[in-house]
Amino acid sequence: MTFTTRPEIKGTFGVCTSTHWIASAVGMKLLEQGGSAFDAAAAMGFVLHVVEPHLNGPLGDMPALIRLAGDAAPTVVCGQGVAPAGATIEHYRAEGLDLIPGSGLLATVVPGAFDAWMLMLRDHGRLSLREILESAIYYARHGHPVLPRVAGTIAGLAEFFRDEWPTSYETWMPGGAAPVAGALFRNPALADTWERLLAEAEGAGGREAQIEAARRCFREGFIAETIDSWMREACVMDAAGGRRKGVLTGQDMATWEACYEPPLDVDYEGWTVWKCGVWTQGPTLLQSLRILEGSGIGAMDTTSAAFVHQVVEAMKLSFADREAYYGDPLHSDIPVASLLSRAYAEGRRDLIGATGSQAQRPGRVEGYEAWADAAVARAAAPQAAGPGVGAGEPTMAHLTERRGDTVHIDVIDQWGNAVSATPSGGWLQSSPVVPGLGMPLNSRAQMFWLDEGLPTSLAPGRRPRTTLSPSMAQEPDGTRHAFGTPGGDQQDQWQLILLLRLVHGGLNLQEAIDGPLFHTGHFQSSFYPRATRPGHLMLEPAFGEAVISDLRARGHDVEVAEPWTVGRLTAASRGPDGMLKAAATPRMMQAYAAGR
Repeated sequence: MTFTTRPEIKGTFGVCTSTHWIASAVGMKLLEQGGSAFDAAAAMGFVLHVVEPHLNGPLGDMPALIRLAGDAAPTVVCGQGVAPAGATIEHYRAEGLDLIPGSGLLATVVPGAFDAWMLMLRDHGRLSLREILESAIYYARHGHPVLPRVAGTIAGLAEFFRDEWPTSYETWMPGGAAPVAGALFRNPALADTWERLLAEAEGAGGREAQIEAARRCFREGFIAETIDSWMREACVMDAAGGRRKGVLTGQDMATWEACYEPPLDVDYEGWTVWKCGVWTQGPTLLQSLRILEGSGIGAMDTTSAAFVHQVVEAMKLSFADREAYYGDPLHSDIPVASLLSRAYAEGRRDLIGATGSQAQRPGRVEGYEAWADAAVARAAAPQAAGPGVGAGEPTMAHLTERRGDTVHIDVIDQWGNAVSATPSGGWLQSSPVVPGLGMPLNSRAQMFWLDEGLPTSLAPGRRPRTTLSPSMAQEPDGTRHAFGTPGGDQQDQWQLILLLRLVHGGLNLQEAIDGPLFHTGHFQSSFYPRATRPGHLMLEPAFGEAVISDLRARGHDVEVAEPWTVGRLTAASRGPDGMLKAAATPRMMQAYAAGR
């Protein structure tokens, strides 16, 4: 029996897994109260806003895959807000920008997470809005043990908050001092916001009416009004080193709603795998599976140099296509069918050689060659000047350019309903707190380009091509999986490795997560200042020196990570017999799965 860092959780009543143990415990509490997976996931999401404010917030983004027990396929919940009406390339260029900064007010799009949770709860939840929000309110009001990384992030920005973002100073440094790791930390302004929202919503009548009232309150009521009023005057320092006003208005919030969409899918070795659309990076995983099909990957040891090489080279090709072709399909004609076709993948597979590629190689799709050429040119352009570019990874273009991360939630309930959600944005380090609300805006607009004619060109009403990427899959025997991870551009890289280990390695969920992981920074980053690291390969030392030396000999620019630092996966499954399973990464020393 293989040793794992913790057991694979098993049961029949319900499983919850997430990137913080408190959220997972709260999810189980909601299931015990008779809630569905949708209730549990939403409650977990609001708690994660409180306990992981450096990774997500209420004014951030949230794509999810949800699957009702009787449905043949999941449905996408799109909680990715769009660029404001004033977010034009002309305006941003007039502000002296060539790239959208990774922080500050011009980096924001319409907040999407709240409405997405409400849409899901209205249609599929069972519990009241107060039951969903009460745990988040409790931890915001009475405190939670602050994570070391939260405390460290705040401490590192203490002087900047004091001098430039006083609303953040007030929220994150009450009494003028950064919190001590492990001490109780409170956000009373956030608790007040949710209490006021509940007070207004609970006068609306029954459960669904209350949720609809909460949606209106958020996008048209006091929350939107507070944001609109503040944004009219606020002019704050951003990652490009200048003080700039934003363009988000209350009208932008009032005219946007979360929605449902069908997912994209491919079949692979008898499995079906579902991802969100090309407004996310999710289809890179589907493209990678198509490329790996027929490559002999199934016969390779999943910890071998041959496996790592084959997978990373396939991912380089898929992510090159992401940079060239992905974007909001409501605003651009994206050649999705071509990109996911076996014929296209066959040509891509032929490009994988014995040595690691140093080139950016998007495919040539007929009629879209200009997009491919533009992607190659962007990757070859000089990287953004200044202190923000160190070893090709976004570091410190400015104090605020401390790029946040993400959280992830997987839940399956006793009836077989399932949720895989990846909330993010609204990071404490990337945007100042909106006064009186206890929450900062998001910075997702940094994923747009300030060049015309691209599927990722900044344009009003367009969704940014987000990195957020929940997953679902089904085995040939009917076993259903929900999985995902934080990690920006790494999300679909780590998820691909997890899936291949489940399909080919015969591993259980915890074994597949515990196994050594890797990723590449070869392609164009989604985050300011949009760097590339040609040939880069980061992997954990648990692969062993022989594998590491072999990969270097194959021409990869190998970076050996610290032990247990790559990948933040969680996963859950339900077998045809009703057996539920769940697992969580040990790598952050905070993620946990729970179930019974």
